[in-house]
Amino acid sequence: MRERQDIKVEGPEVGVLCLRLNRPEVRNALRTQTLRELADLLEAAAADNAVRAVLLLGDKRAFAAGADVREMAELDPVGVWQHERPRQWERIARFPKPLLAAVNGYCLGGGCELAMHADIILAGEGACFGQPEIRLGMIPGAGGTQRLIRIVGKALASQMVLSGEPIDAATARERGLVAEVVEAEQVEPRALELARSIAERPLLAVLAAKELLQQSFETSLSVGLEAERRSFALLAASDDRNEGIAAFLEKRRPNFHGR
Repeated sequence: MRERQDIKVEGPEVGVLCLRLNRPEVRNALRTQTLRELADLLEAAAADNAVRAVLLLGDKRAFAAGADVREMAELDPVGVWQHERPRQWERIARFPKPLLAAVNGYCLGGGCELAMHADIILAGEGACFGQPEIRLGMIPGAGGTQRLIRIVGKALASQMVLSGEPIDAATARERGLVAEVVEAEQVEPRALELARSIAERPLLAVLAAKELLQQSFETSLSVGLEAERRSFALLAASDDRNEGIAAFLEKRRPNFHGR
């Protein structure tokens, strides 16, 4: 793996890989190298059986305040179209295991788009979320117009994208963008607690559940229900499913092995 500058690996945590955006001097602005490092780490985590969940972290001031505007300013239209950034976003989106984001401070532009790649977002009370690209004569370019509207609905997504105005953590929670809002100093401990809890669950079931949840954004209800029924049946062949049922009936803690 290439030498990392923008992402710090923290831990160790049993079953949980903690990745911290580490460009505090620019409020964790996402340059291409940041995305490349994150994609590399997620692909490695996907292949590592010891990793059951990944937690993305920023710092107290910002999860990520957007893309690196100085880097983007150097590109002409052809350069933007042919740039590697979309490929790195696709690699991040393909991560098959649970991905959580702990957000304090600014979560704007590309930072908000990165957070929306997570399965679960937890936010501090002072966090704010937004897509301010319109103020620079641009639009969101990493899913902001597509993921946001599917999560918060047309009215609020249109307001955020067309005005560039952010929303606070309470509004983000109310509209389904954020799963939990806690005191700022409790965001990372609570997110880690939740990640550990997920990491303890049977891996095959977790992977199947995540795949189906993601698929629900792009398929009809009938297609999604058929896929769910198929996965439900296939999991009946897993050792972990049998162990889970046996442990429940025997009133003991299950011992899952990811098989």
